[in-house]
Amino acid sequence: MSLVCAISNEVPEHPCVSPVSNQVFERRLIEKYIAENGADPMNGQPLSEEQLIDIKVSHPIRPKAPSATSIPAILKSLQDEWDAVMLHSFTLRQQLQTTRQELSHALYQHDAACRVIARLTKEVTAAREALATLKPQAGLVAPQAVPTSQPAAVGAGGEPMEISEQVGMTPEIIQKLQDKATVLTTERKKRGKTVPEELVRAEDLSKYRQVASHAGLHSASVPGILALDLCPSDTNKVLTGGADKNVVVFDKNEEQIVATLKGHTKKVTSVIYHPSQSVVFSASPDSTIRVWSVTAGNCVQVVRAHEAAVTGLSLHATGDYLLSSSEDQARGGGHARLTMAFTSALKSPSLLTLAFLRSTGPSLMCRPAGSSPKSQTRALAVFHPDGLIFGTGTADSQIKIWDLKERTNVANFPGHSGPVTSIAFSENGYYLATGAQDSSVKLWDLRKLKNFKTIALDNNYEVKSLVFDQSGTYLAVGGTDIRVYICKQWSEVLNFSDHTGLVTGVAFGENARFLTSAGMDRSLKFYSL
Repeated sequence: MSLVCAISNEVPEHPCVSPVSNQVFERRLIEKYIAENGADPMNGQPLSEEQLIDIKVSHPIRPKAPSATSIPAILKSLQDEWDAVMLHSFTLRQQLQTTRQELSHALYQHDAACRVIARLTKEVTAAREALATLKPQAGLVAPQAVPTSQPAAVGAGGEPMEISEQVGMTPEIIQKLQDKATVLTTERKKRGKTVPEELVRAEDLSKYRQVASHAGLHSASVPGILALDLCPSDTNKVLTGGADKNVVVFDKNEEQIVATLKGHTKKVTSVIYHPSQSVVFSASPDSTIRVWSVTAGNCVQVVRAHEAAVTGLSLHATGDYLLSSSEDQARGGGHARLTMAFTSALKSPSLLTLAFLRSTGPSLMCRPAGSSPKSQTRALAVFHPDGLIFGTGTADSQIKIWDLKERTNVANFPGHSGPVTSIAFSENGYYLATGAQDSSVKLWDLRKLKNFKTIALDNNYEVKSLVFDQSGTYLAVGGTDIRVYICKQWSEVLNFSDHTGLVTGVAFGENARFLTSAGMDRSLKFYSL
């Protein structure tokens, strides 16, 4: 049963009912009638538009006109519809053919452009590497005179190199390190044990959740992010190193890649962001350390301080020294090498950014007497916040503390039963955290030289990354999953399992306002309130 307008005797599009006469009207017609007469058209009683009641019905289907009810009229209507459908189908086929031709042409142009881009990229990379190799020979770094009684060794690229054991630490460098350590120690004493007011509280930190995930930073053909670091002066700038041999600088706020740095011939396993300059460092099993300009987006120096894979990097608090660890076998086992940065290159725009005195600068090779080459492979090395000591961890479960000025082993921390995979110093200068393949994290007191806490993790838990926040209040553990502990109580306040692969890096934002992580699933994730 269909509704019929009492005025037009047709099916209404917007039916409504009059409470005065209980008749159905087309709203458009009854409103016009009310506007002219102010009464119901059926009984003449007063009626206003506000009194009309809408009727909710499904979309009405108008009956066919009487002329379309005969068989000839129906056949003609069907014929007209068929002709319209065929014409529309013909038009669509023409458009499809045109689109196919345009797509084929576009794909051909894209393929040709990709080939040209690949060739040009290869040529640019080769030119940059050649330029980086030629810079030291062109007088970028002037080598010191070599005594006639001691022959100079010839390194890669034919440049002169001092034998590392004969170089030593100059008094000027030692004094510079001591002055910096004094300043940092004084600042730490002024801060005392008070927690910064801006630091996120533990109860708020426990409410963190994943707020962003980015999987397009590195190539999908060779998945995996192997290294992670944040810019100390602006923690919204994220630095990653991938299995695709690339180093990527990512802006958290803009959610876009700032620079993709290409040059390593093997995967990138360690990255560091300089605290005050637009410079980043990277290390790779290709036995090189590369210095990159983020602004220019290119490699400005290639450092060949090791003969085997470089397994780790650590930047001194002065920003002028790098500590690198390697698997060098030709030198009698793994060792940590300190390489001095040419400071004037950080200040002179004409020299772009940073250059290393690897030919003449001071080197430090630390290897305990009587140790075998096998026991020292895959070493990790990290500077203490004050910069006068550094810690190393090796595949034979050894944790060692070294005096930088004296180049001597001053403390040993036995206790792990598996290869050491990560070490981290707390900003308070007193705590050292170490992780190993024995599924545990150990905390060491550098004043009492003993282990005061062991965090036993799940069986087969892999620890890949340890990091304290800038205040030393929280400790983050990355590996099989992500866990955050509050220091002193050492209780777990956070646990994330959002990564589908192993977590290889974790870091805190400024005042722990956010947490970021990277993993073998090729994703960079951010966590906050």
